[in-house]
Amino acid sequence: MPPPVQRPHLGFRQIWNMSVGFFGIQIGFALQNANASRIFQTLGASIDHIPILWIAAPVTGLLVQPIIGYLSDRTWHRFWGRRRPYFFVGSLLAALALVLMPNSRAVWQAAVMLWLMDASINITMEPFRAFVGDQLPSSQRTLGFAMQTFFIGLGAVLGSQFPYLMTHVLHVSNAVHHHIPLSVKYAFYLGAACFFAAVSWTVFTTREYPPDDMEAWKTRKQQTRGLFASLREIGKGFVQMPRTMLQLAVVQFFTWIAFFALWIYTTSAVAQQVYHTTDAQSQAFQDAGDWVGVLFSVYNGVSAFMAFLLPWIARTVKRTYTHLICLFIGSAGLISIYFIHQQWQLIWPMLAIGLAWASTLTMPYAILAGALPPEKMGFYMGVFNFFIVIPQILAAVLLGFLIRFFFHNESIYAMLIGGGCMLIAALMNLIVSDRDDQVKKPFSSSQKTKTVLQANS
Repeated sequence: MPPPVQRPHLGFRQIWNMSVGFFGIQIGFALQNANASRIFQTLGASIDHIPILWIAAPVTGLLVQPIIGYLSDRTWHRFWGRRRPYFFVGSLLAALALVLMPNSRAVWQAAVMLWLMDASINITMEPFRAFVGDQLPSSQRTLGFAMQTFFIGLGAVLGSQFPYLMTHVLHVSNAVHHHIPLSVKYAFYLGAACFFAAVSWTVFTTREYPPDDMEAWKTRKQQTRGLFASLREIGKGFVQMPRTMLQLAVVQFFTWIAFFALWIYTTSAVAQQVYHTTDAQSQAFQDAGDWVGVLFSVYNGVSAFMAFLLPWIARTVKRTYTHLICLFIGSAGLISIYFIHQQWQLIWPMLAIGLAWASTLTMPYAILAGALPPEKMGFYMGVFNFFIVIPQILAAVLLGFLIRFFFHNESIYAMLIGGGCMLIAALMNLIVSDRDDQVKKPFSSSQKTKTVLQANS
């Protein structure tokens, strides 16, 4: 693979502007993650049907992201650039879905809106990962992805709190009356506005570089014109995945099983372990759910803060070792939940998990960007999403079976399983080769001696 053209260093403000869009994207995801099940159940869906309705999220990502990545690689417009057209169109569709979903009158309508919302968010989000690889030199990519991580954490903390703020600060009605509460509706409206405004900020404050070799890019595009040629090109890309990408796939696989276990089972685990209840209709269970919302805000807040420290740590101990250390600490945090029986003590594991979450959103993408051909950056970033959604689908199927038949429905054991998977993911970083790190590896002593001798001769 020929070396990519090196981009000039960008200033902090430029990197900030190109990352602001992720703030809106994560607000959308936070509202979806925190309220979709609530909307389904309010409209009459049974608890047994919730996982089936939720399967839309990983399946949509599995289908949409590689296609959008492939199309964005083949896009160029003098004003809109390569990735920004997808940012803008995706944000319009996502804002529309955020407005329509809480106005659903039936479960099937809400399910359709979830599909639309998740597809639209994926259309917007996928090119953002390639955007950093396009715009920044290798030495700034860790900072670029860390900036995205900061906005992801900030958006997640704020978006998760929108319904609560509507009820307790603005005093908007939280009554149900067989319809979605006004507090949820207004929270989604605010989220739609934030989503579109944040993405538009990035679209209109950032300019993109054209393809490095425009004539070669046009030739490749002409050669893959048509449906069958495009499908053949996509299939070829799967077969020829870079070695570093396959190594990172193993790390991602176990990492995302761990996080999916955290998201699915923390509420029931905390209810059993700390609030001593398994009755979802009890006040204690609802209190546990409220406290888990606070805990999740803690780990997202930590990830936003740590985003600015990770680039410095990575420069000191390398990116692969940084990710290994962060996942190891996160694994310890997940496992420690099993031993905690006091409400406030649960904040300590969330600090550790927040560190692992920050690294997960930063290091794999920074490492991967240096190993990808620039002309296929968007496509491979989309394919990389497979190693996020496939483990989520498997976890959704297997974790329930394991908890039910081997651990007598005690959800706390999901934290141990997640911690074990994250520990495996940490160790798998030892097999990952960071191409950028190899390129900038300092001369060996023999090379230095040879250089000195040549200079003195």
